[in-house]
Amino acid sequence: MRFMMTFHIADFFDTLVSLTTAFVFGALIGAERQFRLRTAGLRTNVLVAVGAAAFVDLAMAITDADGAVRVISYVVSGIGFLGAGVIMKEGMNVRGLNTAATLWGSAAVGCCAGADMIAQAGALTVFVLAGNTLLRPLVNAINRIPLDERSAEATYQVVLTANAAALGDLRDALTESLDKAHYPVAEIEVVARADNVVEIVATLVANTVRAGELDAVTGDLERLPGVRHVTWDASTSND
Repeated sequence: MRFMMTFHIADFFDTLVSLTTAFVFGALIGAERQFRLRTAGLRTNVLVAVGAAAFVDLAMAITDADGAVRVISYVVSGIGFLGAGVIMKEGMNVRGLNTAATLWGSAAVGCCAGADMIAQAGALTVFVLAGNTLLRPLVNAINRIPLDERSAEATYQVVLTANAAALGDLRDALTESLDKAHYPVAEIEVVARADNVVEIVATLVANTVRAGELDAVTGDLERLPGVRHVTWDASTSND
């Protein structure tokens, strides 16, 4: 049997280390995405990392470093197609770019693990997690900076994440709260997420808002029954 000729306990143990490393680090990245109810969550990021590690490890075993480099280039291209599947265009806005970039990072972690670069895989995992967590307050702070209306136009959205059972009442409560704050809603959309969770996305009519006022509205909404999280952001388009 060819299996007896190709099987070596040391090589098999090396493969297990690579795949286990990719699994653990991919799970860390995916857990953060799962917690935030993103399209590509825990299982997707784990499978991307483990798959990338398996391909690179296989190339290292049957060829050499040059062969692994070629496989890595194909992994990068393949993840590009996978990432495109989680990007959605909703009107003038594009959602899912951060999730697609995270999948790219998970693939890179897997490639490092498959190439037996365990420390590098761990360091890359830390940077990916930091980009998705530690930079979030900075992004929110930047979004709250008053915009120069002469150079940019902003579209403001309030996103309420809630249990699907409370959808009707919370959609009305969101609209009423924004109207009372003198921020009428131009469009409201419901996006279904996993595990009976929905996102209610309200696009505002106003071109500019006061950050403190929207913070107060989102704070009041977060205290309603069935609400998991409320946030707001601004997307701009320069002339």
